[in-house]
Amino acid sequence: MKTELSSHIRLDQVSKRYYQPESELDMASLTRFEKVTTRVVENSDDGSAMAAAQVVQCINKCVEQKGQCVIGFGAGKCALKVYDELVKLYFADKVSFANVIAFNISELGIGVVEADEQSTFVRLKRHLFNKVDIDPANIHTFSQDATQENVHQLCKAYESEISEYGGLDLVVCELTKVASLAFNEPGSPSNSTCRLMLLSDDSRMRVAESFQRESAPRTAVTLGISNLMAARNIIAVAWGEDSAPALHATVEGRMTDLVPASFLQMHHSARIIADLEAATRLTRINYPWRVTSCQWTDYLIRRAIVWLCHQTGKPILKLTNKDYNDNGLSELVVIYGSAYDVNIKIFNVLQHTITGWPGGKPNADDTHRPERAAPYPKRVLVFSPHPDDAVVSMGGTLRRLVQQGHDVHVAFETNGDVAVADEDLLRTMMLSEKVSAHYNMSSMAQQDLAGRIRQEVLDKAPGEADSDDVRYVKGQIFACEGIMSCTYLGVKPEQIYELNLPFFTSEAFGHGRVTDQDVAIARELIERIKPHQIFVSDGLNDTYGTQVRAADAVLMAIEQLKHEPWTDSCWVWLYRGQWGQWDVDQVEMAVPMSPEEFRVKRDAILKHQSQIHDAPIRENDDDDKLSWERSIERNRDMADLYSRLGLASYEAIEAFVQYHPLKD
Repeated sequence: MKTELSSHIRLDQVSKRYYQPESELDMASLTRFEKVTTRVVENSDDGSAMAAAQVVQCINKCVEQKGQCVIGFGAGKCALKVYDELVKLYFADKVSFANVIAFNISELGIGVVEADEQSTFVRLKRHLFNKVDIDPANIHTFSQDATQENVHQLCKAYESEISEYGGLDLVVCELTKVASLAFNEPGSPSNSTCRLMLLSDDSRMRVAESFQRESAPRTAVTLGISNLMAARNIIAVAWGEDSAPALHATVEGRMTDLVPASFLQMHHSARIIADLEAATRLTRINYPWRVTSCQWTDYLIRRAIVWLCHQTGKPILKLTNKDYNDNGLSELVVIYGSAYDVNIKIFNVLQHTITGWPGGKPNADDTHRPERAAPYPKRVLVFSPHPDDAVVSMGGTLRRLVQQGHDVHVAFETNGDVAVADEDLLRTMMLSEKVSAHYNMSSMAQQDLAGRIRQEVLDKAPGEADSDDVRYVKGQIFACEGIMSCTYLGVKPEQIYELNLPFFTSEAFGHGRVTDQDVAIARELIERIKPHQIFVSDGLNDTYGTQVRAADAVLMAIEQLKHEPWTDSCWVWLYRGQWGQWDVDQVEMAVPMSPEEFRVKRDAILKHQSQIHDAPIRENDDDDKLSWERSIERNRDMADLYSRLGLASYEAIEAFVQYHPLKD
């Protein structure tokens, strides 16, 4: 099943010549700011296949030259796809691991036993070692006998063991979103060696998500930067938009221990393979006019002008010929004749994205409006990954659609139970028991259930998954809050749906995979409503991955339905908010809000009582603001950006990008 369908929006906006040029000469020009060899591919599937092919090439070459290949394997989530590809190549007789000596480059905690599911070694065995012909005697990991007292001594012994095999021929690992390699956290010096590492809260959150656990160990044992840099070859992989800042800092930033992966700039044979989403901040993708002559599409012109406004501190209509010339954009002046003509073009394009009629304005000229005037009223279907996402991300638009007479439906794709704290569950159970007792409604079955759920919560160990009963009650708490929030904005209760997609409930902490069953549920609702508008959360930079999987289920359903005659009149809009914001040059529909409208949206968000104070998932542990607060700040930031570009000034703006189904 094809996943991350919303990512192909980037493919429509970025010319292939910027990330896969036809000649080495073009590549040299495009990568002039890049200090580490970086190959950019369209998606993680292509990148994993490329990385696996390079690993096979290294194995075959080393075995031919010296009879063995010594490889350090990382167990990061991005690297797992590479190992899946290696297994395919093994079964296709393209490679043998019989002469491979494998070293685990990091392990969570100390003294980790092989039975521990939260173990990088267990993960490596499950994804690679148990599936190929590697000799178990050639697989090495950190000692299970490690303690805080002897870990230093055992780390030195592990380094000596690698040296006895002649050192590492290759390291395969992921570039994390904080630009670490293995568990070398920011602050790790270039001369760091194998050691015990204290993990940051951000890394623990990432590890917990990766291993499908609620929490992660506070420490890890890892090969140091100097150990990794001593390898003769390094392949690091990076997938997804949340890796973009780290990749940019690693490849184009200055070398610093605050960006441990930046030390790859010193390595003679280090390669990074990244998908297009991860590469979005590289100069050749983000600002290609700085490194080459451009194929000037409307999107790229918008991007260049917005960038120029940032560089000069001027609104669009005040940019001059000199501004263009001084900042490497003289091509545009030549093409359009003057800065004035370029300015007017882009100003009008951005002006036309703004609309107070997100469902289209009836009986109006819609030539320059982002949405069609007809049909009116429209049937609108809004998919919300969790019960609060639609309101948090597009609550103002949702209310506007209802007020303007459209037939609005909202679907909660998951119940979001993992985002509800134990305290909220216990408070709800207490309320239920008190009401039941006061009105003499209690029954033995109800008392038994309440007592059992309460005891399960109290007895739960740190990091342990909730039982099915606990998850159900937590999910209902969140869903009821979502219903109250949507009805506050005017959505009819009977037009709010709880889909409970199986991918979310099939595994602990909501980490199941999207299957045909999920797609079928989304498809059935779409077919039943036959909407003229569908709103979907893009979610590509969601730290926890729920939103991107929820988006995949809906977009795959849309792909299956795209040949149905009625879908010709169905437009799909992607929204963001909980985990990020669209760049202004990407925005195709901007829905403004007045201070009063923005206050209504905030009040609707506050209906989610389990999320507004001590929700277990925060966007950033170093920040005292919750994700919903960050989301509405982004609405203000978008309005401020439009204002600084010289457009109308609003209190806040919700932004959308149109999704077009894949071509056959």
